[in-house]
Amino acid sequence: MRVLIVEDEAVLAEATAEGLRQQAMAVDLCADGATALELISINRYDVVVLDRDLPVVHGDDVCRAIVSAGGEARVIMLTASIGLDERVYGLNIGADDYLTKPFALAELVARVQALGRRARPALPPVLRRAGIELDVPRHQVLRDGRFIPLSRKEFAVLEVLMRAEGTAVSAEELLEKAWDEHIDPFTNAVRVTMMTLRKKLGSPAVIETLSGVGYRLGG
Repeated sequence: MRVLIVEDEAVLAEATAEGLRQQAMAVDLCADGATALELISINRYDVVVLDRDLPVVHGDDVCRAIVSAGGEARVIMLTASIGLDERVYGLNIGADDYLTKPFALAELVARVQALGRRARPALPPVLRRAGIELDVPRHQVLRDGRFIPLSRKEFAVLEVLMRAEGTAVSAEELLEKAWDEHIDPFTNAVRVTMMTLRKKLGSPAVIETLSGVGYRLGG
C-alpha cells in the first residue's frame, strides 16, 4: 500500500510515517497543499493522510481536488478542531475518515489499513492464495501453516502480488506500490526483493516471472 502524508508539523509527520512503514507501507511526505497536489498528480496513492490546516493550499482544497480527480485514493483528514461541525464539513467535501489531533498512532494505522482496503475492489484483511496466508493487520505470513518471516519490502511486494489475484504485475507497478518516491526508477530493488522472497517462500515456487511483462502469483 502506498500512502501520502501531508502534514506541516515535521515531528508528527515523521512519527506517523515511521508507524506506517512498520506495517510495510510505502510512505511519501510533504508539508504543504501545493506539493501534495503535485505528488498526487504524479503518483497513485491508496490513502492520503491530510492535515486540514496546511500552508499554500488549504487541506479542504486538496481534498476537493482528490475527489474531483476520481482516482482510487481515500482521504483521512487530520485536524486540531474537535467541533462536530468541522468534522461534518470535512466529510461532506469528500473525506472518507476524520481524526482529531492528538491521536493514538495505533488508531491512525488501523484507519489507514481500513481505508486501503476500500481503495480497490473489496478484499478481506487476510489474503489467501497458493497455500499462502497473508494477514495484513498482524503483518504475518504463513505458507501451508508454516510461519514465513519477511522483511517489510518482501511483505509489501507479496501483498501487491496477492491483491492482483493471479494477474500479472509489472516491475514498475511494484515500485509504485511498495517503494516511496525516493526510489531510483532504474534500481534492481524489485529483482533482488523478488529473489529473497522466493527463497523464503520455498518450494514449490509460486511466483512466476513473465518475460517482458512482470510477475504473477500462481495457484
